Amino acid sequence: MDFAPTDEQRMLLDGVDRFMARHLPPDEVRRRDADRDPPYFLLPLMGEMGLLGQTVPEDHGGSGGDWLTLALVQERMGYHAFMAVVLLNRVACFGIESILAGGSEEQRQEFLPALVRGEANFAMALTEPGAGSDAGGIRTRAAKTDGGWVINGRKTWISGAEAATRMVVACRSGDQPRGSRGVTMLLVPPGAKGVSMTRLEKVGNNCSLSWDIGFEDVFVRDDAVLGEPDAGFDVLRATLRFARAGLAASVVGVAQAAVDTALEHAQTREQFGRPIGSFQTIAHRLADMQTSVDLARLATYRLAWMIDQDLPCEREAAQAKLVATEALKSVSDEGMQIMASAGYAASSDMQRFWRDSRLYTFGEGSSEILRGLIARDMGL
Repeated sequence: MDFAPTDEQRMLLDGVDRFMARHLPPDEVRRRDADRDPPYFLLPLMGEMGLLGQTVPEDHGGSGGDWLTLALVQERMGYHAFMAVVLLNRVACFGIESILAGGSEEQRQEFLPALVRGEANFAMALTEPGAGSDAGGIRTRAAKTDGGWVINGRKTWISGAEAATRMVVACRSGDQPRGSRGVTMLLVPPGAKGVSMTRLEKVGNNCSLSWDIGFEDVFVRDDAVLGEPDAGFDVLRATLRFARAGLAASVVGVAQAAVDTALEHAQTREQFGRPIGSFQTIAHRLADMQTSVDLARLATYRLAWMIDQDLPCEREAAQAKLVATEALKSVSDEGMQIMASAGYAASSDMQRFWRDSRLYTFGEGSSEILRGLIARDMGL
């Protein structure tokens, strides 16, 4: 289990650094965050670089590479700007991995090449007003009809739906009123007749727009089913495993950026005649911050290795997502304390790390739910 980057991976990461410096430098990140302006223009450029097709088989336009390489890219891009890597993750996880997990050959032919080129983008529509952590409580219903399905219901806090080629919509389709059985995943165009969208305002992640979405007699054809009817949770579990792996790698990058930002401030800010980093209180705080990020990085790399080995890793996915997101929440909060007013300023990157971090400990599986998954895997 060797996590040292290969020469090819180092070249790829250097390319990511140049890509971000050219297309999304720090001042542009701050502007887009303030203006709530997602950088969707990056997706075709990521496609040209080959960043989106890392895990896609070559016969579908990808490079047939490994997840560890993708995790390294996610971490490095997250270091520069989460608003960029979240776009990559929607394509790689909600799009590519969903299609690889449950897509028919026709769906693979239709969507994978476009996803790899950055010409398509998916959004996951799972959460409902009464079904968040309790995913088995979804009530949006898909009724079978001649030639397809009719969807009625409501989803909420769905990110990126405004630019999605398809939404992956989890619908109750069987006789069971709740639970993981009797759920069908359907690929729905956001512009389909009967779909309505209302934007939701948030305190952070300003370039990941979120929506409340209504479905009123929305018809989709039979070929919109992803996986098997009534067995959509099989696809969902696979998708969430990859989504958690991608989020973990991405926020490790953000967390390292937060530590580096606080460290630079501690080295240059002087009080009582010397840099504040020379005081043991600050030095030890920074040491703890770096240690938590390093531990999260190791958990993330181990998960990527297990995915590449095709090993069962639901527990490890929960662990990596848990420790990475909690690390970012902690180091961004500590960074705010170290930087004080300099971090609280609207122009500061630290306040953005701090605001954004609060989403990640409950999005795509709350820390409490993840601890429950880990405990259950331990036999508790």
